[in-house]
Amino acid sequence: MDLLSAAYGAISDEDADDSTASDPSGAELVPVAPPPWKRPRWEPYPYLPPPLPQAIPQSIPPKEVLQQASLASGRYISKRERALVAASQTSVDSASQLPPMAADFSSPALIIFCTHYFSVGSISDSNVRADILHSLQLQSKPGSSKSLPLKLSVSLKGHTKAVNRVDWSSSHGQYSCTRIFAAHLLASAGMDHTVHIWNVWDKGNTTSCVLKYHTAAVKDVRWSLLGPSLLSGGYDCSLRLVDAAEGKEVKVFKEDQTVEIIKFNPSNPNIFLSGGSKGSLRLWDIRSGLVTKEFNRSLGTILDIEFSPDGKQFISSTDTTRSNVSENTIIVWDVVRQLPLSNQVYTEAFSCPCVRYHPYEASFVAQSNGNYIGIFSARPPFRLNRYMRFEGHGVWGFPIKCNFSLSGRELVSGSSDGSIYFYDYKSARLLRKIEAFKEACTDVMYHPVMPTVIASCSWAGEISVFE
Repeated sequence: MDLLSAAYGAISDEDADDSTASDPSGAELVPVAPPPWKRPRWEPYPYLPPPLPQAIPQSIPPKEVLQQASLASGRYISKRERALVAASQTSVDSASQLPPMAADFSSPALIIFCTHYFSVGSISDSNVRADILHSLQLQSKPGSSKSLPLKLSVSLKGHTKAVNRVDWSSSHGQYSCTRIFAAHLLASAGMDHTVHIWNVWDKGNTTSCVLKYHTAAVKDVRWSLLGPSLLSGGYDCSLRLVDAAEGKEVKVFKEDQTVEIIKFNPSNPNIFLSGGSKGSLRLWDIRSGLVTKEFNRSLGTILDIEFSPDGKQFISSTDTTRSNVSENTIIVWDVVRQLPLSNQVYTEAFSCPCVRYHPYEASFVAQSNGNYIGIFSARPPFRLNRYMRFEGHGVWGFPIKCNFSLSGRELVSGSSDGSIYFYDYKSARLLRKIEAFKEACTDVMYHPVMPTVIASCSWAGEISVFE
């Protein structure tokens, strides 16, 4: 307004010259060169300290632009017009050049909101319970504990829909390279399109961050063994690798199918396997972001996959209900040759939502929709033990998972009735039952360091940790 008032409220020197420039005799006058243009004064907009070094914005329109406009129009541009152009250009450039308001990152209650990343806590172990830190540092040997998880330790709430998978991080693996990647963290994948990272025993806020990079339900999530990063896959036909320390998406792997399950190769953490709704099994290399191998056999939806401890073989479980053929329900694959070693492992008319290798013995188990867990030999001809099975819990069409304890002496399973069942592996005897949820318990997993701690999740979106 000051510039406009100055331009319109007083007669400029140039206007005075214009009033005497015309000769009454009509003689042609030689145009007089305009006076040198003066740079308008720029006053910075005040903002919160600390000030950032900023160059004075170049808000002045180039002199060549005005000269070209004068030549093109055939008329002389007065000082008043130049002042108006300079005023409008200054106001626009000044607003765009201003530095953003500085945020106070020293505040403990800082909350960061982004389109795909929501952080309210920390992944550091600096505020973790002292007894938990002591147990993590001890790193008990497998089989050293004779007790089972009994009491509820922590209840984690944040998901608004069913939780499909929980996965503990690990700080004792041979590939771990940073202390911040520790076993006090838990990741969860939900039908609400989110992946949560939990600082389970933090005395302040157990929710570390919420990742919203997926645009549909997330079916699986896995911690990488190379550092604090997560790999997740879901119904948006994508696999996403995220740096958990910074909450940044590192890489996206595109699929042509819904991603149902993912697993890292235990012998090479740069390699992972994915299975999806179209029955395709693909081996990916994180470094290149490309598929290195593909296993095709016209399968139904891949329900689960599991690498052998040496990473040379893997088992796939497939939904064969549409074909009414039990063949291919469970297939044992050779990773190098990309060929099935056997496709007639399980011939009963049930699908198996979960398969797990025993950590030390040459055997594996399969969770059956027949409401039991079967035991198989991990050596050819991969026969089912028809004289022993784990019974008592229910599956009834839910994606119920099971897992071995660190020692391999116990087998734990979720159940459609919301309870957690503990079995003795050698005898298949039921050791204990914990009523954990009101709806189906979909996944349960032993802690990688503390043998008496498990994490579990439910179809209602709840997560409970028992110790």
